[in-house]
This record gives sequence, C-alpha cells and structure tokens, in this order.
Amino acid sequence: MKEITLRLNGEVRRVAVAPNETLLDVLRGKLGIKTPKEGCGRGDCGACTVLLDGRAVRSFLVLAIEVDGQAVTTLEGVGRQGPTALQKAFVKNNVFQCGFCAPGVVLSASALLADKPQPTELEVHEALSGTRCRCTGYEPIVTTVLAVAARAGRKSASRRARS
Repeated sequence: MKEITLRLNGEVRRVAVAPNETLLDVLRGKLGIKTPKEGCGRGDCGACTVLLDGRAVRSFLVLAIEVDGQAVTTLEGVGRQGPTALQKAFVKNNVFQCGFCAPGVVLSASALLADKPQPTELEVHEALSGTRCRCTGYEPIVTTVLAVAARAGRKSASRRARS
C-alpha cells in the first residue's frame, strides 16, 4: 500500500492504495463517491468518467497510484455551488431517462465547454463519443450542449459590448 494525496472535488484527500487499484475502486470503495460507476468493466461505456486535472478520463482505466498530486472532479464536485447552466439545461430539457450515463455525459460535456466554449456539433459528438447512452440517444444531449454554448456566447458578447 502507498498513500497518495489528491484534490477530490476541491478538497485535499489522502488515501492508501494498492498498486493495482483503479481510481474507480478507490473513489467508490474508499472515498464514498458514488456517481462514477462501473458499467461495462472495460472502460468503453463512459459510466466511470471523471475529470482528471480538467480532462475527461475513464476512472476504470486509471490506476489510483497515478493520480497522486492531481485534481479529480466527479459529478459531486461539478455543481458544488449549485447546478451549472449545463446541468440546469439537461434537467429542463429532460435529456436523461434512466440517468445511468448522466454523470459521464455531464463531465465530458463540461470538459469540452471549458476547453472550447463554442464547440461545433462534430466536436460535441467527439467529446461524447466515449459515453454510451442506451436510453435517450444523443440528439437531445448534443442539442442541449450546443444551446448552452450558444447562450454562454451571447452573454459573453453582451458583456463585452457593455465594457
């Protein structure tokens, strides 16, 4: 066992990990974080997605020992000050049916919008390509991400015009 330190949802945490433990196992089993889930057991479905230093990664494919000193954000950490505009839009548009994929989709889309505030439809599809939604399909998700980006762009342009 080796003790690692990570910033989990903005809070410094220390935890002892075995060399072969995945980040998903540590998050769920040792740190009490339940939104990333094991879906496919291979890292294909995206249910285990978290943000690692702002990048969307599949926590099932990352060894916990590798995240020593890094920031890990789960769905619990995304809306700590209340739901984000993206989360509100997903709810308002009733995008998710069962919700199993929702954490992975929200985190992947959040990472995309942080990196590219005005993504193209192709960029949204690419960002979400690692997350499988078997209930909703992708059109409502993609449409909502693009609408949130457009609204943020209009607000930003309006603020620049007033300055």
